[in-house]
Amino acid sequence: MKPNRILHPEMARAFATLGHGDIVMVTDAGFPIPAGAVRIDLGFYQGLPDVLDILRVVRQELFVEDIHFATEVRERNPDLYGALQTIFTGSGASFRGTTHETLCGDFATRAKVIVRSGSFNPWANFALSASTDPFAWFTADSKVAPLPAYEDRRRRIEANEVPRLDA
Repeated sequence: MKPNRILHPEMARAFATLGHGDIVMVTDAGFPIPAGAVRIDLGFYQGLPDVLDILRVVRQELFVEDIHFATEVRERNPDLYGALQTIFTGSGASFRGTTHETLCGDFATRAKVIVRSGSFNPWANFALSASTDPFAWFTADSKVAPLPAYEDRRRRIEANEVPRLDA
């Protein structure tokens, strides 16, 4: 057993298979998971585990480039939005607004893995786009200039930037 690592064998295995651009969804208890999706169902009772607990662990385990969620979260569930900002501060991830329908349709069908929580928190559905370590791929020793997107993510990480939903 490894301390401070994911203990759930299916979840650890699924995360180990992720590559740049793969989508991981972390959802509430009622999210409609498509048939055939790689489903890791952690929800076992109302609120347990909470979607925010899962996101805190994901934040420690993965580099995330973008986090897509329903735009309504910012105004209609400001506590959830604030918690999301706190969790992903300094991660370099960008917040991207979308619709609930797009999350349930497009993102859910493209997701490499969907992790369902026991959360009954409204609009607590998130599509995370996996990334690579923006420091490891372009080191000073490599003598290869980083891509602009990597430079931008590095800057956001180093500045401990709080992510915000634009518009």
